[in-house]
Amino acid sequence: MSNETFYLTTPIYYVNATPHLGHAYTTILADTMARFQKLRLGPEQVYFLTGTDEHGDKIVQAAAQGGESPQAYADRISGIFQETWKRLGLAPNQFIRTTSEPHKRAVQRFLQQIYDAGDIYFGEYGGHYCFGCERFYTEKELQDGQCPDHQTVPAFIKEQNYFFRMGKYQEWLIDHIHRHPDFIRPERFRNEVLSFLKEPLEDLCISRPSARLTWGIPLPFDDRYVTYVWFDALINYISALGWPDGDAFRLFWPAAQHLIAKDILKPHAIYWPTMLKAAGLPPYRHLNVHGYWKVEEAKMSKSRGSVVRPLDLADKYGVDAFRYFVLREMTFGLDAGFSEDALVARLNADLANDLGNLYSRVLKLIQRYYDGRITYTPGDEGLADAAHAAVADVTAAMERFAFSEALSTIWNLVSSTNKYLVTNEPWKRDPGDPRTKAVLFTAAETLRMIATLLLPFLPQTADRMLRGLGVTEPTTPLRFETACPSPSRIEAQEWRVQEAQSLFPRIQTTAAKPLLRKPPLTPALSPTISSPPREGEDAGEGGEYAEQITIEEFRRVDLRVAEVIEAAAIPGSKKLVKLRVRLKDEERTVVAGLKVHYPPESWPGKRIILAANLKPASLMGITSQGMVLAAEDEAGRIVLLTPEAPIDSGSKVR
Repeated sequence: MSNETFYLTTPIYYVNATPHLGHAYTTILADTMARFQKLRLGPEQVYFLTGTDEHGDKIVQAAAQGGESPQAYADRISGIFQETWKRLGLAPNQFIRTTSEPHKRAVQRFLQQIYDAGDIYFGEYGGHYCFGCERFYTEKELQDGQCPDHQTVPAFIKEQNYFFRMGKYQEWLIDHIHRHPDFIRPERFRNEVLSFLKEPLEDLCISRPSARLTWGIPLPFDDRYVTYVWFDALINYISALGWPDGDAFRLFWPAAQHLIAKDILKPHAIYWPTMLKAAGLPPYRHLNVHGYWKVEEAKMSKSRGSVVRPLDLADKYGVDAFRYFVLREMTFGLDAGFSEDALVARLNADLANDLGNLYSRVLKLIQRYYDGRITYTPGDEGLADAAHAAVADVTAAMERFAFSEALSTIWNLVSSTNKYLVTNEPWKRDPGDPRTKAVLFTAAETLRMIATLLLPFLPQTADRMLRGLGVTEPTTPLRFETACPSPSRIEAQEWRVQEAQSLFPRIQTTAAKPLLRKPPLTPALSPTISSPPREGEDAGEGGEYAEQITIEEFRRVDLRVAEVIEAAAIPGSKKLVKLRVRLKDEERTVVAGLKVHYPPESWPGKRIILAANLKPASLMGITSQGMVLAAEDEAGRIVLLTPEAPIDSGSKVR
């Protein structure tokens, strides 16, 4: 058993609202990572924490509106979170609540320790206070005089409070981030924090007068004040481990990693490390930051009525289908658009067609030919090599929290196994032919490895797959040698498969009733290629083709699906955007003249259609290796051409 440990936390969710897709996404990511690490290290070496944040102005207001006490309200909403996570199959080691007595004691001890060190002082402050965020904003942080999250004008409040000398630790924090480049990841968020730290760091107000707010933890050195939300909430990450004397704290805190959405980057990347430094504690190892789920191109908002409820989706399509969609659809660190149509497309194409059909086909053939039993017969090494490589690639992707990439790797193995069967056609062979048995044994062994790799991502489905394959032994830690056993161990194997059951029923898209749907595009769109213009020209949006060509001429155009990894504006051009795209294992640079219609920030994560065999052209000093396909209507509106259903990058358009 490894001596390495792994500690992962989600934010503790504020109980002013019930769980939505954003809450569920973060917690599913954490659950998936914790399951993966438990397979890798062993269950005793991993700790996964989530919970609820239950103090503050908004809780008092919400409770009063419902005729409840703050405690009764917090109990009810926290209970909904816990029940939601249970129904979604999430399995944290602990669900912490900030109203618990052990947490309160830890907060007061933490505050007293910093106060005794001279890093908390009493003063007066006036600032722009957003009651929705429960925080003060500086003039620079406001957007057109409004809170950037709530689009409301903050109230100007001036009052006496206690302050934490956060500015004292600014240079230490900058130095720590530079010395540990992966302290905040992905890199774009590290850069954002460093950019913010170029300005002098103000001290942090950490209290509220109990004359204005009683629902909070009293300061241990002045009971006329209660603790401000961040000096309460953030401390849960150590109070849950029994800080300062708990065995769990000593075991897991050195391996601490936090997982958050980008809206709370500043408190976690600046407030929390400086608080830890002031208390004489080492900082966490990594802060992992993901993007937003957007509905109709905007962040989900309760006030705008664009909140997606996770249980609605899980109840309608199944827990694992919901997990797969959110894990595969969003590139970690970037925003993603929610679409129920896309969820159904993923379910039908990836889960029902690719994985479900492969599993059903292999088990049915073994049942039909060998009454459910098949022993080792030497087969092809090519598929085994691909499976071995997949274990290493998935492990590397998970180290970077690249969940979508890890699943893409697994699905490449699914595709390779399907291709292996189609090439060898065991359904056309004599069951008594050793080659038939070799093909089916190789496919079954690869399915076992696929199911093992899927255990963290689709736990219910993977468990069904393993039981169907007759694998009943407890899962051992997922290391290279156990996921890919030695030849001698494989030779000793005998599969005793069960009757094949459907893993995912296909959804009839015509009958689907989406929970949220975007308005359809207007018709009359003609095909357009956003192509690189000749040297010295700016890129236009293309035009219609009138000249007839032969089928042989058309076949010379190699159209491929490409995934956009990065996008940037090109200085000096009003229309050009520079794209870095992936076509299976190859990356290219492509220049498209679509900046007016699709700004750079809208590209990453999109799957586009690319004319891949176009001769490279130089534009504004950049070599473009392909053309992006779009469509244009008579009004000049441009729409990208994208695959109807999710499909791997590099796939050929026929």
